[in-house]
Amino acid sequence: MSSTFQAVDPSTGTPGATFEAATPADVHAAVTAADEAFRAGALRDPQRRAALLRGAAERLRAAGDEIVAVAGSETGLPEGRLRGELERTAGQLEAFAAVVDAGDYVEAIIDRADPDAKPIPRPDVRRMLVPIGPVAVFGASNFPLAFSTAGGDTASALAAGCPVIVKGHPSHPGTSAVVARELAGAVADAGLPEATFALLQSSGVEVGEALVDEPAIAAVGFTGSFAGGKALYDRAAARERPIPVFAEMGSVNPIVVTEAALSERSEAIAEGLAASVASFGGQLCTKPGVVFIPAGEAGEAFAADLGARLTAAEPQVLLNERLRDALTASVAELGELAEPVDGAGTPAEPGFRFRPAAYRAAADDVRDRPGLLEERFGPIVLLLSYRSREELLDALLRIDGQLTGSVHAQPEDAELVALLTVALGERAGRVIFDGFPTGVAVTYGMHHGGPFPATTAPAHTSVGMTAIRRFLRPVALQDAPEHVLPPELQDANPLGIWRRVDGELTRDALTQ
Repeated sequence: MSSTFQAVDPSTGTPGATFEAATPADVHAAVTAADEAFRAGALRDPQRRAALLRGAAERLRAAGDEIVAVAGSETGLPEGRLRGELERTAGQLEAFAAVVDAGDYVEAIIDRADPDAKPIPRPDVRRMLVPIGPVAVFGASNFPLAFSTAGGDTASALAAGCPVIVKGHPSHPGTSAVVARELAGAVADAGLPEATFALLQSSGVEVGEALVDEPAIAAVGFTGSFAGGKALYDRAAARERPIPVFAEMGSVNPIVVTEAALSERSEAIAEGLAASVASFGGQLCTKPGVVFIPAGEAGEAFAADLGARLTAAEPQVLLNERLRDALTASVAELGELAEPVDGAGTPAEPGFRFRPAAYRAAADDVRDRPGLLEERFGPIVLLLSYRSREELLDALLRIDGQLTGSVHAQPEDAELVALLTVALGERAGRVIFDGFPTGVAVTYGMHHGGPFPATTAPAHTSVGMTAIRRFLRPVALQDAPEHVLPPELQDANPLGIWRRVDGELTRDALTQ
Protein backbone atom coordinates (compact mmCIF):
# COMPACT_ATOMS: atom_id res chain seq x y z
CA MET A 1 0.00 0.00 0.00
CA SER A 2 1.36 3.42 -0.95
CA SER A 3 1.62 6.32 1.48
CA THR A 4 1.82 10.07 1.09
CA PHE A 5 3.94 12.91 2.42
CA GLN A 6 3.81 16.70 2.22
CA ALA A 7 6.14 19.44 1.16
CA VAL A 8 6.72 22.18 3.76
CA ASP A 9 7.59 25.84 3.31
CA PRO A 10 10.58 26.24 5.69
CA SER A 11 10.22 30.00 5.82
CA THR A 12 6.83 29.66 7.53
CA GLY A 13 6.53 26.00 8.55
CA THR A 14 3.33 25.75 6.49
CA PRO A 15 2.57 22.37 4.85
CA GLY A 16 2.25 22.38 1.09
CA ALA A 17 1.32 19.91 -1.64
CA THR A 18 0.91 16.19 -0.97
CA PHE A 19 2.92 13.58 -2.84
CA GLU A 20 2.57 9.83 -3.20
CA ALA A 21 5.54 7.85 -1.93
CA ALA A 22 7.10 5.15 -4.06
CA THR A 23 7.04 1.53 -2.90
CA PRO A 24 9.68 -1.22 -3.07
CA ALA A 25 7.72 -2.61 -6.03
CA ASP A 26 8.10 0.73 -7.79
CA VAL A 27 11.84 0.63 -7.14
CA HIS A 28 12.18 -2.85 -8.63
CA ALA A 29 10.15 -1.91 -11.69
CA ALA A 30 12.18 1.25 -12.33
CA VAL A 31 15.52 -0.53 -11.97
CA THR A 32 14.45 -3.47 -14.12
CA ALA A 33 13.36 -1.10 -16.87
CA ALA A 34 16.60 0.90 -16.56
CA ASP A 35 18.66 -2.27 -16.88
CA GLU A 36 16.73 -3.23 -20.01
CA ALA A 37 17.29 0.24 -21.45
CA PHE A 38 21.01 -0.02 -20.73
CA ARG A 39 21.31 -3.38 -22.46
CA ALA A 40 19.24 -2.29 -25.47
CA GLY A 41 22.16 -0.21 -26.66
CA ALA A 42 20.54 3.09 -27.68
CA LEU A 43 22.39 4.89 -24.89
CA ARG A 44 25.67 3.94 -26.55
CA ASP A 45 24.90 6.48 -29.28
CA PRO A 46 26.83 9.65 -28.31
CA GLN A 47 24.72 11.87 -30.57
CA ARG A 48 21.52 10.85 -28.80
CA ARG A 49 23.08 11.38 -25.38
CA ALA A 50 24.32 14.83 -26.34
CA ALA A 51 20.86 15.66 -27.71
CA LEU A 52 19.30 14.50 -24.43
CA LEU A 53 21.57 16.69 -22.35
CA ARG A 54 21.12 19.78 -24.51
CA GLY A 55 17.40 19.20 -24.75
CA ALA A 56 17.12 18.91 -20.97
CA ALA A 57 18.96 22.21 -20.54
CA GLU A 58 16.66 23.92 -23.03
CA ARG A 59 13.55 22.54 -21.37
CA LEU A 60 14.66 23.53 -17.88
CA ARG A 61 15.30 27.09 -18.98
CA ALA A 62 11.90 27.23 -20.67
CA ALA A 63 10.21 26.03 -17.46
CA GLY A 64 12.38 28.32 -15.34
CA ASP A 65 9.63 30.50 -13.86
CA GLU A 66 7.65 27.47 -12.70
CA ILE A 67 10.74 25.71 -11.33
CA VAL A 68 11.93 28.75 -9.39
CA ALA A 69 8.48 29.41 -7.94
CA VAL A 70 8.04 25.84 -6.71
CA ALA A 71 11.61 25.60 -5.40
CA GLY A 72 11.24 28.88 -3.54
CA SER A 73 8.13 27.64 -1.76
CA GLU A 74 9.87 24.42 -0.73
CA THR A 75 13.33 25.67 0.25
CA GLY A 76 12.99 29.28 1.37
CA LEU A 77 15.93 30.14 -0.88
CA PRO A 78 15.76 33.57 -2.57
CA GLU A 79 14.78 33.89 -6.21
CA GLY A 80 18.20 35.18 -7.28
CA ARG A 81 19.95 32.16 -5.80
CA LEU A 82 17.48 29.75 -7.42
CA ARG A 83 17.72 31.38 -10.86
CA GLY A 84 21.51 31.22 -10.63
CA GLU A 85 21.33 27.57 -9.60
CA LEU A 86 18.94 26.80 -12.45
CA GLU A 87 21.35 28.30 -14.96
CA ARG A 88 24.21 26.35 -13.40
CA THR A 89 22.15 23.16 -13.75
CA ALA A 90 21.42 23.86 -17.40
CA GLY A 91 25.03 24.84 -18.00
CA GLN A 92 26.25 21.57 -16.48
CA LEU A 93 24.03 19.59 -18.81
CA GLU A 94 25.36 21.47 -21.83
CA ALA A 95 28.94 21.13 -20.64
CA PHE A 96 28.58 17.36 -20.42
CA ALA A 97 27.03 17.34 -23.88
CA ALA A 98 30.23 18.99 -25.10
CA VAL A 99 32.25 16.31 -23.29
CA VAL A 100 30.28 13.63 -25.14
CA ASP A 101 30.83 15.43 -28.45
CA ALA A 102 34.60 15.61 -27.90
CA GLY A 103 34.75 11.89 -27.17
CA ASP A 104 38.15 11.90 -25.52
CA TYR A 105 36.56 11.15 -22.12
CA VAL A 106 36.61 7.44 -23.09
CA GLU A 107 40.44 7.57 -22.95
CA ALA A 108 40.82 5.43 -26.08
CA ILE A 109 44.21 3.73 -26.25
CA ILE A 110 45.52 1.62 -29.10
CA ASP A 111 48.74 -0.37 -28.78
CA ARG A 112 49.22 -2.05 -32.15
CA ALA A 113 50.70 -5.50 -32.51
CA ASP A 114 54.44 -5.82 -32.77
CA PRO A 115 55.59 -9.33 -33.72
CA ASP A 116 59.23 -8.30 -33.27
CA ALA A 117 58.82 -7.05 -29.68
CA LYS A 118 61.20 -8.54 -27.11
CA PRO A 119 61.19 -10.66 -25.04
CA ILE A 120 57.94 -11.88 -26.64
CA PRO A 121 55.74 -10.65 -29.52
CA ARG A 122 53.19 -7.98 -28.50
CA PRO A 123 49.49 -8.45 -29.32
CA ASP A 124 47.15 -5.73 -30.54
CA VAL A 125 45.51 -4.23 -27.41
CA ARG A 126 42.78 -1.57 -27.55
CA ARG A 127 41.38 -0.07 -24.38
CA MET A 128 38.64 2.42 -23.58
CA LEU A 129 36.21 3.37 -20.82
CA VAL A 130 32.65 2.04 -21.02
CA PRO A 131 29.52 2.84 -18.97
CA ILE A 132 28.99 0.74 -15.85
CA GLY A 133 25.18 0.41 -15.86
CA PRO A 134 22.16 1.91 -14.06
CA VAL A 135 23.08 4.54 -11.47
CA ALA A 136 21.12 5.54 -8.36
CA VAL A 137 21.31 9.25 -7.54
CA PHE A 138 20.19 10.73 -4.22
CA GLY A 139 19.04 14.34 -4.40
CA ALA A 140 20.61 16.86 -2.00
CA SER A 141 18.54 19.04 0.33
CA ASN A 142 20.70 22.16 -0.02
CA PHE A 143 20.83 22.28 -3.84
CA PRO A 144 17.32 21.54 -5.15
CA LEU A 145 18.54 21.87 -8.73
CA ALA A 146 22.32 21.64 -9.21
CA PHE A 147 22.81 18.58 -6.97
CA SER A 148 19.39 16.97 -7.26
CA THR A 149 17.11 15.56 -9.95
CA ALA A 150 18.96 16.98 -12.96
CA GLY A 151 22.15 17.88 -11.11
CA GLY A 152 25.77 16.99 -11.66
CA ASP A 153 25.47 13.31 -10.73
CA THR A 154 22.57 12.80 -13.12
CA ALA A 155 24.20 14.80 -15.91
CA SER A 156 27.54 13.00 -15.68
CA ALA A 157 25.94 9.54 -15.46
CA LEU A 158 23.72 10.18 -18.49
CA ALA A 159 26.71 11.57 -20.37
CA ALA A 160 28.59 8.36 -19.61
CA GLY A 161 25.73 6.31 -21.07
CA CYS A 162 24.17 5.12 -17.81
CA PRO A 163 20.43 5.17 -17.06
CA VAL A 164 19.64 7.13 -13.89
CA ILE A 165 17.10 6.51 -11.14
CA VAL A 166 16.84 9.51 -8.81
CA LYS A 167 15.65 9.23 -5.22
CA GLY A 168 14.19 12.71 -4.77
CA HIS A 169 14.85 14.62 -1.57
CA PRO A 170 11.68 14.98 0.53
CA SER A 171 12.46 18.64 1.25
CA HIS A 172 11.61 19.65 -2.33
CA PRO A 173 9.35 17.02 -3.93
CA GLY A 174 7.46 19.50 -6.11
CA THR A 175 10.71 20.84 -7.54
CA SER A 176 11.88 17.30 -8.26
CA ALA A 177 8.61 16.47 -10.02
CA VAL A 178 8.73 19.50 -12.33
CA VAL A 179 12.39 18.93 -13.22
CA ALA A 180 11.76 15.20 -13.78
CA ARG A 181 8.92 16.06 -16.16
CA GLU A 182 11.30 18.11 -18.30
CA LEU A 183 14.03 15.47 -18.22
CA ALA A 184 11.55 12.81 -19.30
CA GLY A 185 10.52 15.05 -22.20
CA ALA A 186 14.15 15.45 -23.25
CA VAL A 187 14.62 11.67 -23.15
CA ALA A 188 11.67 11.22 -25.49
CA ASP A 189 12.83 14.01 -27.81
CA ALA A 190 16.24 12.33 -28.13
CA GLY A 191 14.66 9.02 -29.13
CA LEU A 192 15.97 7.19 -26.08
CA PRO A 193 14.10 4.58 -24.01
CA GLU A 194 11.68 6.00 -21.44
CA ALA A 195 13.54 4.16 -18.66
CA THR A 196 16.71 6.16 -19.36
CA PHE A 197 15.59 8.36 -16.47
CA ALA A 198 13.21 7.85 -13.54
CA LEU A 199 12.29 9.70 -10.34
CA LEU A 200 11.22 7.95 -7.14
CA GLN A 201 9.87 10.04 -4.26
CA SER A 202 9.47 9.23 -0.55
CA SER A 203 10.07 10.77 2.85
CA GLY A 204 11.52 7.66 4.51
CA VAL A 205 14.63 5.54 4.06
CA GLU A 206 12.98 2.38 2.70
CA VAL A 207 12.96 3.46 -0.94
CA GLY A 208 16.61 4.50 -0.83
CA GLU A 209 17.64 1.25 0.82
CA ALA A 210 15.68 -0.81 -1.72
CA LEU A 211 17.31 1.15 -4.52
CA VAL A 212 20.83 0.42 -3.27
CA ASP A 213 19.92 -3.25 -2.79
CA GLU A 214 18.74 -3.78 -6.38
CA PRO A 215 21.28 -6.09 -8.09
CA ALA A 216 21.19 -4.14 -11.38
CA ILE A 217 22.26 -0.86 -9.76
CA ALA A 218 25.94 -0.38 -10.61
CA ALA A 219 26.83 2.72 -8.56
CA VAL A 220 25.39 5.36 -6.24
CA GLY A 221 25.83 9.14 -6.32
CA PHE A 222 25.06 10.99 -3.07
CA THR A 223 25.44 14.48 -1.64
CA GLY A 224 24.45 15.04 1.97
CA SER A 225 25.34 14.28 5.57
CA PHE A 226 28.07 11.99 6.81
CA ALA A 227 25.50 9.74 8.50
CA GLY A 228 23.47 9.37 5.31
CA GLY A 229 26.45 8.83 3.03
CA LYS A 230 28.14 6.34 5.34
CA ALA A 231 24.91 4.35 5.72
CA LEU A 232 24.60 4.03 1.94
CA TYR A 233 28.28 3.17 1.61
CA ASP A 234 28.01 0.40 4.22
CA ARG A 235 24.83 -0.96 2.65
CA ALA A 236 26.37 -1.05 -0.82
CA ALA A 237 29.48 -2.76 0.53
CA ALA A 238 27.33 -5.44 2.22
CA ARG A 239 25.67 -6.48 -1.07
CA GLU A 240 26.48 -9.88 -2.52
CA ARG A 241 28.08 -7.89 -5.34
CA PRO A 242 29.37 -4.65 -3.74
CA ILE A 243 29.14 -1.44 -5.75
CA PRO A 244 30.85 1.94 -5.42
CA VAL A 245 29.15 4.79 -3.59
CA PHE A 246 30.37 8.23 -4.62
CA ALA A 247 29.27 10.14 -1.54
CA GLU A 248 30.12 13.76 -0.84
CA MET A 249 29.56 14.26 2.88
CA GLY A 250 30.43 16.64 5.72
CA SER A 251 33.28 19.14 5.79
CA VAL A 252 34.39 21.99 8.08
CA ASN A 253 36.52 23.55 5.32
CA PRO A 254 39.24 25.05 7.53
CA ILE A 255 40.62 28.52 6.85
CA VAL A 256 43.94 29.86 8.13
CA VAL A 257 44.43 33.62 8.48
CA THR A 258 47.92 34.96 9.20
CA GLU A 259 48.75 38.00 11.30
CA ALA A 260 50.16 39.76 8.24
CA ALA A 261 46.89 39.22 6.38
CA LEU A 262 44.90 40.69 9.28
CA SER A 263 47.22 43.66 9.43
CA GLU A 264 46.71 44.36 5.72
CA ARG A 265 43.02 43.53 5.13
CA SER A 266 41.24 42.44 8.29
CA GLU A 267 37.96 44.17 7.44
CA ALA A 268 37.78 42.70 3.94
CA ILE A 269 38.44 39.20 5.26
CA ALA A 270 35.76 39.60 7.94
CA GLU A 271 33.26 40.82 5.36
CA GLY A 272 33.95 37.94 2.97
CA LEU A 273 33.97 35.37 5.75
CA ALA A 274 30.66 36.57 7.19
CA ALA A 275 29.04 36.23 3.78
CA SER A 276 30.55 32.80 3.23
CA VAL A 277 29.33 31.56 6.62
CA ALA A 278 25.82 33.02 6.67
CA SER A 279 24.66 33.12 3.05
CA PHE A 280 21.80 30.76 2.25
CA GLY A 281 21.62 29.65 5.85
CA GLY A 282 25.22 28.43 5.93
CA GLN A 283 23.92 25.31 4.22
CA LEU A 284 26.61 24.92 1.60
CA CYS A 285 28.93 21.92 1.68
CA THR A 286 31.88 24.31 1.36
CA LYS A 287 30.82 26.69 4.16
CA PRO A 288 33.83 27.57 6.37
CA GLY A 289 33.24 25.96 9.75
CA VAL A 290 36.64 26.42 11.44
CA VAL A 291 38.90 29.47 11.06
CA PHE A 292 42.36 29.74 12.59
CA ILE A 293 43.33 33.28 13.59
CA PRO A 294 46.39 34.60 15.43
CA ALA A 295 46.06 35.17 19.17
CA GLY A 296 46.57 38.72 20.34
CA GLU A 297 45.16 42.15 19.67
CA ALA A 298 44.72 41.78 15.90
CA GLY A 299 42.97 38.43 16.29
CA GLU A 300 40.66 39.77 19.02
CA ALA A 301 39.67 42.74 16.88
CA PHE A 302 38.98 40.47 13.92
CA ALA A 303 36.86 38.12 16.04
CA ALA A 304 34.83 41.03 17.42
CA ASP A 305 34.25 42.39 13.90
CA LEU A 306 33.16 39.02 12.53
CA GLY A 307 30.97 38.26 15.53
CA ALA A 308 29.19 41.60 15.23
CA ARG A 309 28.59 41.09 11.50
CA LEU A 310 27.06 37.68 12.05
CA THR A 311 24.82 38.59 14.98
CA ALA A 312 23.60 41.64 13.07
CA ALA A 313 22.51 39.44 10.16
CA GLU A 314 18.91 38.35 9.79
CA PRO A 315 18.02 34.86 11.04
CA GLN A 316 18.59 32.45 8.16
CA VAL A 317 15.97 30.03 6.83
CA LEU A 318 17.07 26.41 7.17
CA LEU A 319 15.87 23.88 4.65
CA ASN A 320 13.75 21.74 6.93
CA GLU A 321 12.78 21.11 10.52
CA ARG A 322 15.21 18.21 10.91
CA LEU A 323 18.18 20.41 10.00
CA ARG A 324 16.98 23.14 12.36
CA ASP A 325 16.69 20.68 15.25
CA ALA A 326 20.05 19.06 14.48
CA LEU A 327 21.80 22.43 14.37
CA THR A 328 20.15 23.49 17.64
CA ALA A 329 21.52 20.40 19.37
CA SER A 330 24.96 20.77 17.73
CA VAL A 331 25.31 24.42 18.74
CA ALA A 332 24.27 23.56 22.30
CA GLU A 333 27.15 21.06 22.39
CA LEU A 334 29.49 23.68 20.94
CA GLY A 335 28.46 26.05 23.73
CA GLU A 336 29.92 23.57 26.21
CA LEU A 337 33.28 23.61 24.39
CA ALA A 338 33.63 27.23 23.24
CA GLU A 339 32.19 30.65 23.97
CA PRO A 340 30.16 32.91 21.69
CA VAL A 341 32.02 35.91 20.34
CA ASP A 342 28.96 38.12 20.40
CA GLY A 343 25.48 36.61 20.48
CA ALA A 344 24.78 32.87 20.57
CA GLY A 345 23.36 30.94 17.65
CA THR A 346 19.72 30.07 18.38
CA PRO A 347 16.60 29.00 16.48
CA ALA A 348 14.15 31.72 15.47
CA GLU A 349 10.67 32.10 14.02
CA PRO A 350 8.75 32.05 11.80
CA GLY A 351 9.46 28.71 10.18
CA PHE A 352 12.80 26.97 10.53
CA ARG A 353 15.19 29.89 11.01
CA PHE A 354 18.49 30.21 12.86
CA ARG A 355 20.53 33.17 14.07
CA PRO A 356 24.11 33.27 12.70
CA ALA A 357 26.92 33.36 15.24
CA ALA A 358 30.65 32.97 15.77
CA TYR A 359 32.24 31.01 18.62
CA ARG A 360 35.85 30.97 19.78
CA ALA A 361 38.34 28.75 21.55
CA ALA A 362 42.09 28.22 21.60
CA ALA A 363 43.66 26.16 18.84
CA ASP A 364 45.40 24.09 21.48
CA ASP A 365 41.99 23.08 22.87
CA VAL A 366 41.43 20.66 19.99
CA ARG A 367 43.87 18.28 21.67
CA ASP A 368 41.41 17.52 24.47
CA ARG A 369 38.17 18.65 22.81
CA PRO A 370 37.96 16.93 19.41
CA GLY A 371 34.28 17.88 19.27
CA LEU A 372 35.40 21.39 18.36
CA LEU A 373 36.22 20.13 14.88
CA GLU A 374 32.80 18.63 14.14
CA GLU A 375 30.68 20.07 11.34
CA ARG A 376 27.80 22.43 12.22
CA PHE A 377 25.61 22.56 9.14
CA GLY A 378 24.25 26.09 9.27
CA PRO A 379 25.34 29.73 9.80
CA ILE A 380 27.83 28.96 12.60
CA VAL A 381 31.61 29.35 12.58
CA LEU A 382 34.29 28.53 15.14
CA LEU A 383 37.40 30.72 15.53
CA LEU A 384 40.48 29.00 16.91
CA SER A 385 43.28 31.26 18.17
CA TYR A 386 46.84 30.05 17.64
CA ARG A 387 49.87 31.43 19.50
CA SER A 388 52.60 29.99 17.30
CA ARG A 389 53.27 28.31 13.98
CA GLU A 390 53.82 25.02 15.79
CA GLU A 391 50.47 25.26 17.58
CA LEU A 392 48.71 26.06 14.31
CA LEU A 393 50.25 23.14 12.41
CA ASP A 394 49.61 20.74 15.28
CA ALA A 395 45.91 21.66 15.30
CA LEU A 396 45.66 21.34 11.51
CA LEU A 397 47.12 17.84 11.67
CA ARG A 398 44.15 16.82 13.85
CA ILE A 399 41.63 17.69 11.15
CA ASP A 400 40.18 14.83 9.11
CA GLY A 401 39.62 14.80 5.36
CA GLN A 402 37.91 17.90 3.95
CA LEU A 403 36.50 19.22 0.70
CA THR A 404 38.53 22.42 0.95
CA GLY A 405 41.19 24.26 2.92
CA SER A 406 41.97 27.97 2.56
CA VAL A 407 44.80 30.36 3.40
CA HIS A 408 44.73 34.15 3.75
CA ALA A 409 48.32 35.41 3.84
CA GLN A 410 50.77 38.03 2.56
CA PRO A 411 53.99 37.71 0.55
CA GLU A 412 56.09 37.81 3.74
CA ASP A 413 54.32 34.61 4.86
CA ALA A 414 55.84 32.57 2.01
CA GLU A 415 57.56 30.01 4.22
CA LEU A 416 54.45 29.43 6.33
CA VAL A 417 52.21 29.28 3.26
CA ALA A 418 54.40 26.54 1.81
CA LEU A 419 53.92 24.47 4.98
CA LEU A 420 50.19 25.15 5.05
CA THR A 421 49.83 24.17 1.40
CA VAL A 422 51.28 20.76 2.17
CA ALA A 423 49.25 20.30 5.35
CA LEU A 424 45.97 21.34 3.75
CA GLY A 425 46.69 19.47 0.54
CA GLU A 426 47.03 16.26 2.52
CA ARG A 427 43.55 16.80 3.98
CA ALA A 428 41.52 18.52 1.28
CA GLY A 429 40.60 18.14 -2.37
CA ARG A 430 40.90 21.87 -3.10
CA VAL A 431 43.23 24.45 -1.52
CA ILE A 432 42.20 28.12 -1.89
CA PHE A 433 44.46 31.14 -1.52
CA ASP A 434 43.12 34.53 -0.38
CA GLY A 435 39.53 33.55 -1.08
CA PHE A 436 36.60 31.63 0.33
CA PRO A 437 35.51 28.09 -0.50
CA THR A 438 31.83 28.75 -1.18
CA GLY A 439 31.15 28.86 -4.90
CA VAL A 440 32.43 25.89 -6.91
CA ALA A 441 33.25 26.48 -10.57
CA VAL A 442 32.05 23.81 -13.02
CA THR A 443 35.26 23.34 -15.02
CA TYR A 444 37.57 20.61 -16.20
CA GLY A 445 40.12 21.50 -13.52
CA MET A 446 37.73 21.57 -10.57
CA HIS A 447 38.02 18.90 -7.88
CA HIS A 448 35.07 18.78 -5.51
CA GLY A 449 36.03 15.89 -3.28
CA GLY A 450 38.53 14.99 -0.64
CA PRO A 451 39.80 12.28 1.71
CA PHE A 452 37.39 10.41 3.96
CA PRO A 453 35.21 11.45 5.77
CA ALA A 454 34.57 14.30 3.32
CA THR A 455 33.89 11.69 0.63
CA THR A 456 33.93 7.94 0.19
CA ALA A 457 35.92 8.15 -3.07
CA PRO A 458 38.70 10.76 -2.85
CA ALA A 459 40.03 9.98 -6.33
CA HIS A 460 36.88 11.42 -7.90
CA THR A 461 35.03 14.72 -8.10
CA SER A 462 31.29 15.40 -8.06
CA VAL A 463 31.69 18.77 -9.84
CA GLY A 464 33.34 19.45 -13.17
CA MET A 465 33.73 17.53 -16.38
CA THR A 466 35.90 14.74 -14.95
CA ALA A 467 32.93 13.71 -12.75
CA ILE A 468 31.95 11.48 -15.68
CA ARG A 469 34.84 9.17 -14.78
CA ARG A 470 32.89 7.83 -11.78
CA PHE A 471 30.44 6.02 -14.02
CA LEU A 472 32.88 4.42 -16.45
CA ARG A 473 35.19 1.43 -16.27
CA PRO A 474 38.02 0.28 -18.57
CA VAL A 475 37.78 -2.65 -20.98
CA ALA A 476 40.68 -3.87 -23.11
CA LEU A 477 40.13 -5.82 -26.34
CA GLN A 478 43.06 -7.98 -27.45
CA ASP A 479 43.49 -9.02 -31.07
CA ALA A 480 39.81 -8.18 -31.70
CA PRO A 481 38.44 -8.42 -35.24
CA GLU A 482 37.59 -5.05 -36.75
CA HIS A 483 33.84 -5.70 -36.88
CA VAL A 484 33.52 -6.01 -33.08
CA LEU A 485 35.47 -2.85 -32.29
CA PRO A 486 33.47 0.15 -31.08
CA PRO A 487 33.88 3.29 -33.21
CA GLU A 488 36.29 4.80 -30.68
CA LEU A 489 38.78 1.96 -31.27
CA GLN A 490 38.41 1.41 -35.01
CA ASP A 491 41.33 2.17 -37.32
CA ALA A 492 39.25 4.64 -39.31
CA ASN A 493 38.47 6.72 -36.19
CA PRO A 494 34.98 7.59 -37.52
CA LEU A 495 34.22 9.87 -34.55
CA GLY A 496 37.42 11.86 -35.06
CA ILE A 497 38.35 11.77 -31.36
CA TRP A 498 41.77 12.13 -29.78
CA ARG A 499 43.36 8.74 -29.04
CA ARG A 500 46.69 7.49 -27.75
CA VAL A 501 48.16 5.26 -30.43
CA ASP A 502 51.43 3.48 -29.63
CA GLY A 503 52.01 6.09 -26.94
CA GLU A 504 51.33 9.16 -29.09
CA LEU A 505 48.21 11.37 -29.03
CA THR A 506 46.56 11.64 -32.44
CA ARG A 507 43.23 12.16 -34.18
CA ASP A 508 44.38 10.54 -37.39
CA ALA A 509 42.97 7.36 -38.87
CA LEU A 510 45.34 4.39 -38.68
CA THR A 511 47.02 2.83 -41.68
CA GLN A 512 48.44 -0.62 -41.70
